[in-house]
Amino acid sequence: MHVNLSYKSQGAAGSPIIILHGLLGSSSNWRSIARRLAERHRVLCLDLRNHGDSPHADDMSYPAMAGDVRAFMDTHDIDTATVIGHSMGGKTAMRLALESPGRVARLVVVDIAPSVSEHDHLPVLHAMASLDTARVVRRADAERLLEPQIADAGMRMFVLQNLVSTPRGFEWRIDLGAIERNLPALRDFPVEPAMAPFDGAALFVRGALSDYVRDSDEALIRRLFPHAEIVTVEDAGHWLHAEQPERFLEILGVT
Repeated sequence: MHVNLSYKSQGAAGSPIIILHGLLGSSSNWRSIARRLAERHRVLCLDLRNHGDSPHADDMSYPAMAGDVRAFMDTHDIDTATVIGHSMGGKTAMRLALESPGRVARLVVVDIAPSVSEHDHLPVLHAMASLDTARVVRRADAERLLEPQIADAGMRMFVLQNLVSTPRGFEWRIDLGAIERNLPALRDFPVEPAMAPFDGAALFVRGALSDYVRDSDEALIRRLFPHAEIVTVEDAGHWLHAEQPERFLEILGVT
């Protein structure tokens, strides 16, 4: 069963663009890119299930999340759209394109491949779950408490975007338990034998400093997405759209 996704919308005219964030992210991660794209397009940044302000659910399989996006398009009278997805959102976008090719005018996948990911997010999830929120009076307290377990300052700031102040105190707004239970499915990318390749326009953008898209993934990308263009962004890692926003927009065709 699909969930009704929370979203942020910018731009009133132009062909629609749907943006899907990555694991532990939210629609807010794409605010600046969306603002630029909204100069020419209707841009909708979605919170995927168990993330942001969207409802929580036990199932986080890619068929389920692609179904959420398809239901969102139906609800908002969007027949077809350019779909941009980063990491987990990229796998969701790929699944949508393979399942419902007529709904995706152009597929843009950011630093992820249709293969099993080797990255383990379990330590970060455990660090977040172990945070003693009773000791958190302000966000700086949470950052200090997380530092021994999440050494990278950028990652700490990224995950802390999910910590919100409520009348009960600070709480994680994402469903850490459901995400942890679904990690094997999120790392995977199942393709049914009867599933036909996506014959539409596809762009895969990867960061030169990232290992999420390996050279060995290219054959699989081209088998499932035969018209794929693969572009590498120099001096950029997994969050290339945040590290090199102008270059990313240039690759998209927005200058």
